[in-house]
Amino acid sequence: MSWLRRFAARLSGTAELPADFAGALTADEQVLAAARCSDGPLVATDLGLWLPGGRRLGWHLISKATWNDGVLVVVEAAESVAAGEAVLLRDLPPSRFPVTEPGRLPEVVHARVTGSIRGTEHRELAVGGARFVRRKVPGRDGLVLQVRPDPGTDEAALVPVAEEVARRLRRPAP
Repeated sequence: MSWLRRFAARLSGTAELPADFAGALTADEQVLAAARCSDGPLVATDLGLWLPGGRRLGWHLISKATWNDGVLVVVEAAESVAAGEAVLLRDLPPSRFPVTEPGRLPEVVHARVTGSIRGTEHRELAVGGARFVRRKVPGRDGLVLQVRPDPGTDEAALVPVAEEVARRLRRPAP
C-alpha cells in the first residue's frame, strides 16, 4: 500500500489494506476492516468481502455470515436462473475462515450483509415456496429482486412468478 493511501486511511478512519492482499481494489473502493486468517487476509470494503486469494464477494451475494469462536462462516449465493428483472439463487456450501486477528471485521460483515437487505417476504406456491428478497447491490443504483426457492420447489414453475413480482415492484404506485 502506498504511503498516500495509508495516510488517507488514517485520516478517514478506514482500515489499512494488508500488504499481502491479492486483489485489486477499484479506484474509489474503501477498506472498512481487515482480518488475518490462515489462507491470507479477509478484507471488507464498501463493495464486498474480499476472500483470501483475491476474489471479491458482493454483499448482496452473501446469504448468511456468522461469527463464532474465532471463525467467520460465509454462505455465498450463486445466481442460478434469470427471471426477467429478478434472479433465482442457490446457496453454495459454507466457507469457513478461522481468523486470528478479527479486528472490526465481524461487525462490519454483519452490518453490510444485513444493511443490503431492503425487504423480504416468503410466498407459498402451488408446489413449494420461495423467499423474495430485495437487496441493494454495492456500487449500483436501485435494488435487485433475489428469489430463493424452498427445498423441493420447481424452479421452472417459479420463474414466471418471480418475473411477475419483479414487474409489479417496478411499477409506480397508483
